[in-house]
Amino acid sequence: MARALIDFSSGRVVQPVRTLVAAPDGLLGVMPAVYNGTMGAKLVTVFPGNAAHGIPGHQAIIQLFDATNGTPTGTLDGRIITEMRTAAVSAVAIDTLAPPDARVLAVLGSGVQARAHIAALRTVRPIEEIRIWSRTTEHAERLAADVGATATSPQAAVHGADIVVTATHALEPVLHGAWLVERAVVAAVGAVGANHRELDDEAMRGSIVVDSREAAAREAGDILLADAKIYAELGEILAGTIPPPAVGPIVFKSLGLAIEDLAAAQLVMQAR
Repeated sequence: MARALIDFSSGRVVQPVRTLVAAPDGLLGVMPAVYNGTMGAKLVTVFPGNAAHGIPGHQAIIQLFDATNGTPTGTLDGRIITEMRTAAVSAVAIDTLAPPDARVLAVLGSGVQARAHIAALRTVRPIEEIRIWSRTTEHAERLAADVGATATSPQAAVHGADIVVTATHALEPVLHGAWLVERAVVAAVGAVGANHRELDDEAMRGSIVVDSREAAAREAGDILLADAKIYAELGEILAGTIPPPAVGPIVFKSLGLAIEDLAAAQLVMQAR
């Protein structure tokens, strides 16, 4: 994921901003790209209400083609790839932006991404304490029991935390900047859409890092509604063209890129 983000920010990837198509109860995202000899596209559906019926809220298919002649080379279930690459990108961001001794993790949300992020972030920081909040208390308590965490209120979860993950379907802020310590790094991965947000204006007062400036200008309600200024793309910081931000708190707004799906799908094809 780090290499893919560097190549994206360096202009070595052909990728338009995804197209979002609204359905009555969800969205269809169309995400094409050309990268490293492969053409491909992910078709992903987002239906937040599926959880009540035991169906994943995110489902996807990734189709790959040979970039030299257009021959189809693979069709992959994109659900697990989306789950893992999203958390992997956040792990890259935290490893790049968070203090080396960051030990306290707060997670707002209790779904697939919450679980995946806990696993991923444990690989890059010496996490000693995890606090979880969810709108459904039962879900927070279940996840907490599974991962050795504490289920609590959102404010108590975030208070003094070094790392905060927001992975919800919220339309209005669930994270308030007044709760954040100066050194905190936030991985905001939930709200997608110009009118959706998980963070309030004060939470956006520090340094804002994104996966894509172009995508953020269209889809990042957290940034647009707060009229926040973007400091850098994560790929620019990884490449060393822009230094890590010196002003905190730091928010990494992750919208998800087709290049991430293509890079992950290529790993799967190589493994086969």
